Amino acid sequence: MNSTLERWNAAMHEQAVEQILPCNGSRAWATQIAALRPFATAFELTCTADIIWRSLPRHDWQQAFDSHPRIGEQKAKSATAQSLKWSAGEQAAANPDERAKTALAEGNRAYEQKFGRIFIVCATGKSAAEMLAILNLRISNDPVTELREAAEQQRQITQIRLRKWLGMAI
Repeated sequence: MNSTLERWNAAMHEQAVEQILPCNGSRAWATQIAALRPFATAFELTCTADIIWRSLPRHDWQQAFDSHPRIGEQKAKSATAQSLKWSAGEQAAANPDERAKTALAEGNRAYEQKFGRIFIVCATGKSAAEMLAILNLRISNDPVTELREAAEQQRQITQIRLRKWLGMAI
């Protein structure tokens, strides 16, 4: 068994919630997954994480979205130190120049005006140009479609972070 998973399975409930919270950012998600312990395998945990995520109401999704900094920025509305550290690493490949930073900032503002939340994208391995192209494509979505897409991006981020937390290859 994975040693991180083994220790987490044995932790007190509140401690388990706090330990897994940076993987997603939604306290409801972290509370529900911690309540379902113990997990025998990392696979069981990651599958359950998806099921719980998809079952949450919109306001719990929003809490997870709020735990991310805007693309190209370092601060978030509500985030743990670990979550911010992971976000910085996930966005590291972007390496935007000044023109890209300006375009991302403008795109972020337009997205937020339209949808009322920050733009969420699974940034791991994506360049600034790729993320900007995705933002420009998604801004034309209707609100329902875009909420589903943002939730899917958050699900992907959660899966990557769970694997990092567990010390598994990405």
